[in-house]
Amino acid sequence: MSDMRLTGAEVLWPEGFSSAALSVADGVIVADGGRNVDLSGFQVLPGLVDLHGDGFERHLAPRRGAMKDLAPGLAATDAELAANGVTTAVLAQFWSWEGGMRGPAFAQRFLGALETAEGLLTDMVVQLRLETHMLEDYAAFEAAVAAHHVPYVVFNDHLPHSALAKGKKPPRLTGQALKAGRNPEAHEAMLKEMHARTVEVPAAVGALAARLAAKGVRLGSHDDATVETRADWRVRGAAISEFPETFEAAEAARGGGDAIVLGAPNVVRGNSHKGNVSAADLVAAGLCDALASDYHYPALKQAVFRLVADGLVSFEAGWALVSAGPASVMGLTDRGTLEVGKRADLVILEPETGRVGATIVGGRVSFMAGEVAERFMAGTEI
Repeated sequence: MSDMRLTGAEVLWPEGFSSAALSVADGVIVADGGRNVDLSGFQVLPGLVDLHGDGFERHLAPRRGAMKDLAPGLAATDAELAANGVTTAVLAQFWSWEGGMRGPAFAQRFLGALETAEGLLTDMVVQLRLETHMLEDYAAFEAAVAAHHVPYVVFNDHLPHSALAKGKKPPRLTGQALKAGRNPEAHEAMLKEMHARTVEVPAAVGALAARLAAKGVRLGSHDDATVETRADWRVRGAAISEFPETFEAAEAARGGGDAIVLGAPNVVRGNSHKGNVSAADLVAAGLCDALASDYHYPALKQAVFRLVADGLVSFEAGWALVSAGPASVMGLTDRGTLEVGKRADLVILEPETGRVGATIVGGRVSFMAGEVAERFMAGTEI
């Protein structure tokens, strides 16, 4: 896009809303200049930074086995992100015993496809989610992180330990096995074997975390349920607590100086679909640094509107949870706020409807529709 000067809109600057014009040149925000575009009646906001989203899965494999070419799925993901105002997206890819598109083989394919993808406008980076009990996979996982310059690793443990410890058949075993391409007996045997090695996990995962951290990889834990669990992960260098399940775990994260990431769908729903602590309650208590889309990209801005409507935050503070906050957690100092010299990552919003009129990433339009498009086209020769 050519240089532009957005006038008439309410612009969310770091100090608050102002009608001062915002100018863009060479992909960054500049002091002044460019072709005037009248955006009276609209808001210009920092682009959304999504710290954890796996909504791309439905684009890459809309049906089981439909994964031959990942490029169209990545393009579709790019379009959905842009339509929802996301300018930076952290794609949360599993490295899991669950298999299928959450298994190691697919993770390798996904990393390669994203690395070679052409024409994507959203800034997409990867978060790899390692199942901690896959001890035999640690070397391959670490090699993949290095080879593909993965900036963010999160540790998960989704093994059904309670059932396995009691010698019971884990819930949803048959469905999981079929999804992973295994027969149920082989799948159950694998789960039992991993569970039996639980005592080996703390030392192994601690050593892996130390090696990754030494290479500058950001580390996080997922679904912290207790104060002790959060403390254990902090010692290992995992300073990001994703989706803590209890108020106590979130308080422990805040007390230890850790970043807290919550799920935007939890806010929109009004509760956790798993019965965990309400994300809105944690936000109200100041126990949130960033909201993430989790499994639904539209939830990011919806969550802001919900928090504001419920009187829990101001609009400015709510929007910071999906822009400046997550950018800070990821160490992305060049975005998250609208300031001269920063990347021109913008969302143009219709205040009355909450619809995204345009998304601009590094000065390039990734999405534009409706009246905003008409405003940009005004006076432009085709």
